[in-house]
Amino acid sequence: MTGTRTPFTPETAPCGRKCGGERFVEDDGYGLLIRDQYFDCGCRRIRHEYHDGSIHLSAVRHDGKRIRDQDQPDHGS
Repeated sequence: MTGTRTPFTPETAPCGRKCGGERFVEDDGYGLLIRDQYFDCGCRRIRHEYHDGSIHLSAVRHDGKRIRDQDQPDHGS
């Protein structure tokens, strides 16, 4: 399983700043999907989808403060 990194144009980071960065995507083809965004300011947005359909979403500001952390089932939306 290998991931790809692609740059993205500036958008609002978890800290509220507008900046670009890199998007990391990794997919095993069996239901595991990792989508992380690394912003130039140091913030990070995380989305992990697991084989059982559950999704973990979180975001961390550049100062280390976690913005949200929630596990939720995937209801097909």
